[in-house]
Amino acid sequence: MAAADSGRTPASPAANSGGSGGAAGQTGPIDAGHALDASADAAVSVKYLTPEQLRDPETCKGCHPSHYREWASSMHAYAARDPVFVAMNQRGQRETKGELGDLCVRCHAPMAVADGLTRDGLNLAQLPDQQRGVSCYFCHNAVAVEDDHNGALRIAGDDMMRGPLTDAVESFAHRSGFTDMFDHAKPEHNAMCGGCHDIVLKNGVELERTYREFQHGLYGQRPSESAPTLENCAGCHMPPSRNQPAAVSPAGAPKRTLHEHLWPGVDVALTDFPDKALQRAAIEDCQLGIASVQFLTVDVAAPNVFTFKLETNAGHNQPSGASQDRRMWLEVLAYDREGKLIDAASSGNIADQQIEDDGQRDPQLWMFRDRIFDAAGQERFMFWEAAPSAAHPLGYESSALPVRPMNDMLGIGTHSVQKAFTLAAADGSAPARVTARLRMRPIGMDVLQDLVQSGDLDAAVLREMPTLTFGAQLEWTQADGFMKTVSAQVKTDCDRYRCLLDPSGSRCQ
Repeated sequence: MAAADSGRTPASPAANSGGSGGAAGQTGPIDAGHALDASADAAVSVKYLTPEQLRDPETCKGCHPSHYREWASSMHAYAARDPVFVAMNQRGQRETKGELGDLCVRCHAPMAVADGLTRDGLNLAQLPDQQRGVSCYFCHNAVAVEDDHNGALRIAGDDMMRGPLTDAVESFAHRSGFTDMFDHAKPEHNAMCGGCHDIVLKNGVELERTYREFQHGLYGQRPSESAPTLENCAGCHMPPSRNQPAAVSPAGAPKRTLHEHLWPGVDVALTDFPDKALQRAAIEDCQLGIASVQFLTVDVAAPNVFTFKLETNAGHNQPSGASQDRRMWLEVLAYDREGKLIDAASSGNIADQQIEDDGQRDPQLWMFRDRIFDAAGQERFMFWEAAPSAAHPLGYESSALPVRPMNDMLGIGTHSVQKAFTLAAADGSAPARVTARLRMRPIGMDVLQDLVQSGDLDAAVLREMPTLTFGAQLEWTQADGFMKTVSAQVKTDCDRYRCLLDPSGSRCQ
């Protein structure tokens, strides 16, 4: 979709296909699918792997086993297998009579689109694995970001794999090149990620706005056009983790700081998939603690008014991405002196597989999400129904937790949001104990149930949708008294998932 469709400003192109190392005519042997020996007879002429071979992530595994292991456990690898994606795309194509086109599959299976193997994603199950998901080749063969939304990343289709190294060791599998899109100090890096993480419909509704949120937030600001942003996408979603050669071959390659290729966010695999425990641990134990909501406080005024204040540490709103599908809320639980839950004084106590927000059950529920509306101003579930109207000119209304603004350089909480709850025991006094924590489901139960009812999703998937818990959690008791701020303790354990990745690590012994 061109920027003219939506009024969005195109991203600056990041086209640098020049390479360092690996020029055609190098000498040395090649053994596709295995680690390569750079010390072999220099008289043997190199024949690089073909672009077709490089398209298959299994080819990359031999020389890049760590990166392959992480990618194979990631939502990038799962993107076209996700049953919710499959169900939504199938239903969207049917209900729009094909007008949805390649909007979804362009990001969920971009190589299948680039190679002309699909136009609507309805045949993905019949395609080879290497054509499904976001593969190594799609990112590392990219040469330009042609727009700032809807997957407008252009690949070269050649035998050069591009990355952040300007001094890459000569490879005997492929040519190697540098591009600004992999330089984490350059704005082109964020634009590369943003291309698929902002979605704009043909009618101009900015459905997903993660990149736009980042650009307008504190971490996305730049002192000047040439200066780097204060943070970048990789800083949170591709943390540096190892000091080792970028590839196991050639022998003697220098050690470098390598970035993880797991990209934890909030989505998880809902069907059989490698390392599901690792994936969830990376999200819930680490990502939702360190790079997420860390600030959660409560002030209590007699006799029973509890005012909670929140702010995010993420580089975008929370939730972000498909915020119309996500459900994030504050769970507030009140207990009497005997330790029994006071249901009438609690909020956000949502059971597994229970619809999060039915508009009636919990009048105090503090929910963070987007709501989408059609051209008649009626609320809808399915994203292709979103349209501007007189009542909702943007086609959506957002109650997401806002990103820290650019003017919040000192982190003084100018972007905090707050809500007062009346939490009363039977006699009208404050409960003996109150706990609070943020919880989230990547996709809401109402959306999933709607897909089941339309016949597009297996009902068994609903049982697999997790309720994630953020690391910031607080407890107030009457011993804390009134008119005093109580802050959350932040629980994080990033070692757990890293030890699942590499049990031999020093922190795992």
